[in-house]
Amino acid sequence: MFTIGHLRNTYQSIFQQITIQAYPLLILGNRTKLIMDREIPQEIRRREQGKLILKFVGGIIIIILFVWIVISFLQPSIYRRDIETCIVDKGTIEISVSASGKVIPAFEEIINSPINTRIIEIYKKGGDEVDIGTPLLRLDLQSTETEYNKLLDEEKMKELQLEQLKLTTANKLSEMEMKLKVSRMELNRKEVEFRNELYLDSLGAGTTEKVRQVELSYNVALLQLKEDEQKFENEKELAKADMRVKELEFNIFKKGLAETKRTLEDARIRSPRKAILTYINNEIGAQVSQGTKIAVISDLSNFKIEGEIADAYGDKIATGNKAIVKIGEDKLSGMVSEVTPLSRNGVISFSVQLDKANHPRLRSGLKTDVYIMNAIREDVLRITNASYYSGKKTYDLFVVNGDQLFKRKVELGDSNFEYVEVISGLEEGDEIVISTMSEYNDKEKIKLNP
Repeated sequence: MFTIGHLRNTYQSIFQQITIQAYPLLILGNRTKLIMDREIPQEIRRREQGKLILKFVGGIIIIILFVWIVISFLQPSIYRRDIETCIVDKGTIEISVSASGKVIPAFEEIINSPINTRIIEIYKKGGDEVDIGTPLLRLDLQSTETEYNKLLDEEKMKELQLEQLKLTTANKLSEMEMKLKVSRMELNRKEVEFRNELYLDSLGAGTTEKVRQVELSYNVALLQLKEDEQKFENEKELAKADMRVKELEFNIFKKGLAETKRTLEDARIRSPRKAILTYINNEIGAQVSQGTKIAVISDLSNFKIEGEIADAYGDKIATGNKAIVKIGEDKLSGMVSEVTPLSRNGVISFSVQLDKANHPRLRSGLKTDVYIMNAIREDVLRITNASYYSGKKTYDLFVVNGDQLFKRKVELGDSNFEYVEVISGLEEGDEIVISTMSEYNDKEKIKLNP
């Protein structure tokens, strides 16, 4: 490792050597130097002087090369093949906010236990493809079936009771109607008797007392008939009301019976549609409570994205926004189809409906990056988005200038998954490094090797 002391000692050694070799040249320059008490010939002196000049120039060149090598060694360098660069250009940026996402099936149905029971048999395992009506597992239904059969007997009994009420009501109304007919006939008889007494009284063959007696009897019979007719009408309305109540009770019972039947059918766990069985409780004998998840079926041919974003960006995401989902190097377009109205633990959830929901890269549970577009800016300076970008702020970026990289303060603005907006510090056509340069944070200049 080179140090300042080593460099100083090297310079001193070279200087001394040059001085020693140049000293005879100075003597010869005076033309007084004698060797062995004789004057040196001019040709020899010229030849020796040339040699010393060559040595002197060579020493200077060696010093310059040495200094250049030392400086080159001390200056950091990097090969162009080890960095990634981009050219600053002008264009349009669709501003977006980034979020995390997870691939989930476009359709997924959870099958819960409809009753408190236990698992007796397992017919399918996770990952199996099932069709509509395919049995998945068997639950213990003995007590439920017994209860259902009991309700069937009760239904027959209530149906007979309803028929009995209909017959009883009809018989009672028939008796009352017959009684009304008798009352009308009796009234007609009294009316004839009253007219006869009036006729006899007009001839002088009757008495006033007899007429009054017959008239009173007629009026009493008339009032009795009206009372019986009112009772008959009331009885019919009452019978109708009782019948409606009994029919309503019977219909309610039948609905409860139908619900029990449906529960019993649901307890015979079958696939409600053609799909993939992604989960099943395969613990035979395990007790399961009503509402407990026992199986999940999913449509693994189509998928959607379930995303999460910090609630600070809640105003930048809405139903209908364009979305880009990145899976590796693949970019899938879609649209925000649903946004939860409330924040939970500082996070807002949303769903993205993909334009190509059956893309081959989609796998259930796969983590993705989601970019939600919320604005468009045209004719702005932009650079390629990469790992260096972490939000709107000022960055230290290296700009390519010939075979050197120079650090420059650059203010960056909004971004999308492709570009970052340049606010200041760069000009159109500049070439900048977008690779991670954290190891050169303390350097202002870096040599760029081809």
